[in-house]
Amino acid sequence: MYKEKIHLLGILLISVVIAGIFVRGKYRTSEITNETGVLTPVEIRDYKGQKLSSIDDFRENSIKGPQHIDKKSYELVVAGLVNNPLVFTYDNIVNEHQNYEKVVTLHCVEGWDVTILWEGVLVKDLIEETGVDSTANIVIFYAHDGYSTSLPLNYIVSNDILMAYKMNGVVLPPKRGFPFQLVAESKLGYKWIKWITRIELSDDVNYRGYWESRGFPNDADVP
Repeated sequence: MYKEKIHLLGILLISVVIAGIFVRGKYRTSEITNETGVLTPVEIRDYKGQKLSSIDDFRENSIKGPQHIDKKSYELVVAGLVNNPLVFTYDNIVNEHQNYEKVVTLHCVEGWDVTILWEGVLVKDLIEETGVDSTANIVIFYAHDGYSTSLPLNYIVSNDILMAYKMNGVVLPPKRGFPFQLVAESKLGYKWIKWITRIELSDDVNYRGYWESRGFPNDADVP
């Protein structure tokens, strides 16, 4: 009888230990996955030996604060001086076009800069699908918050300018321009338009965007 009690007590102790391990393991997993079963993405801070800035190193200087756009209802209109205006969904752009990665530094007129690994699609791939009219020489970008800016068509094409949907391996958060931010390399930060909703091909070389119409240089070249 004594041996049976000892044996039973041993089984109970083992059961308690196993239950404790299970509960702790479940709790730790829940912390990591936020109860969704999906691990939280971790941003890349080093790419092929090059140190990267954090996605939190940016300063918030948008004209109306971070915009929140529903991916399911999002549409990007590409129109203007084109033969076939198109409307793209988020999935159209991300899943049906070649994606590219490139480390590019954003320089702000305020004096700060960030170096980020950007991932996205080429703007020229999207606009070429519309059949660009031969008279077009300017590309105007419009954002969800009313912001706009423009760049020469030959700059967009010859520099393989990206429209990014990821930064440092992480999908753009709303404050960084989700669903898409322009990676206007060699241009100052006010050309790096976020929350892009429309791309318009134009021949209006005098067009001035939000900050350009307020006195900022239209070429925006990094000094």
